[in-house]
Amino acid sequence: MTLLNYTYFVAGTVKKRPMQAKKPVRRKKKKKNSLKDLLPALFLCAALILVSLIISLIIIGFDKGNPVQTNPALMQKFSVESPSVPQELAPQDKPVEPAKPVAQSKPAEPAKPVVQSKPAEPVKPVVQSKPTAQIHAAAMAAVSIKPKEKKTLVFIIDDAGNNLGELEPFLRFPGPLTIAVLPGLPHSAEAARRIRAAGKEVFLHQPMEAVNGQYPGPGAIYSWMSADEINKTLKQNFAELSPVKGMNNHQGSIITADKEKMKTILAFCKSNGIDFIDSKTTGDSAAASVAAGLGMKIGERNIFIDNLQDRQSMINYINRGLELADQKGGAVMIGHTWSPGLASLLTENYKNYIDKGYELTTASKFINSPR
Repeated sequence: MTLLNYTYFVAGTVKKRPMQAKKPVRRKKKKKNSLKDLLPALFLCAALILVSLIISLIIIGFDKGNPVQTNPALMQKFSVESPSVPQELAPQDKPVEPAKPVAQSKPAEPAKPVVQSKPAEPVKPVVQSKPTAQIHAAAMAAVSIKPKEKKTLVFIIDDAGNNLGELEPFLRFPGPLTIAVLPGLPHSAEAARRIRAAGKEVFLHQPMEAVNGQYPGPGAIYSWMSADEINKTLKQNFAELSPVKGMNNHQGSIITADKEKMKTILAFCKSNGIDFIDSKTTGDSAAASVAAGLGMKIGERNIFIDNLQDRQSMINYINRGLELADQKGGAVMIGHTWSPGLASLLTENYKNYIDKGYELTTASKFINSPR
């Protein structure tokens, strides 16, 4: 090999080796340098995005929760259009606190009504409502028990003296009651004694002649009797049951329509201090006109409770009596000892009558009360 050829060989070798060694080194360096430069940039961008997102959420949440504090314009509008805000704050005694953040700014001036105590005044009666409600309830109770316009009920139970067993439930009635006793029967005197012992009022249930010719019972007054005979009969009957507060007629459609007979009977009552209730067994009764002529006050029956003895019918009749009491200030209702269930019906409803504002009294007190 010549020197020239060797030189070219060596030169070619040297040229090739650097070129083969440099290419892979340069490529590796480019890859490593690009990753190192990219990763920090990515982390920085992500961090900035995350921080900006958190700050944005905080600002949005604060604005939503405190529209009055962060926006003076909204605060001014809210304090004018919504008077309920100071009312809600008044019970806490801190109505001024929401206005502090804007105390130095001009928009805070319209918020001055919030500082004032006027909106809180309507709340005070609510805080003190318990005693007010109690006073109001007591007043209403007093009105229901003692109404301005008196509504009086009188219950008269007729035909006592036939059976003491039928009488007993009425003696247990919790309120005032007038019980009329028939004369001349085996249990008449004992019935009158038991009625007085129970604190109830005794009336003579005076038998009188009726249009239908039915036998009225012992001690009756008939149309053929003279004035002396009528007075004698009355004296005997009152003596049997004495002491007696008053009298009402048993049957008597003929006698009560007779002015002369009624004048004799009512004159006897007036001279002996006896009250009279017209049972109104006829629409032709002359009792009221005769009493007016004698200058005396009498009473008259408004309702027969037990024309039908089933419970619902008796309730209906009593309700009619209550309506009359509402309209006229009082009602006289008559029932009988022999009506099954009447005593228990009256006893069960006694409290209802009182709660509805009705005053129960006896027949004699009703007649003599101012009306």
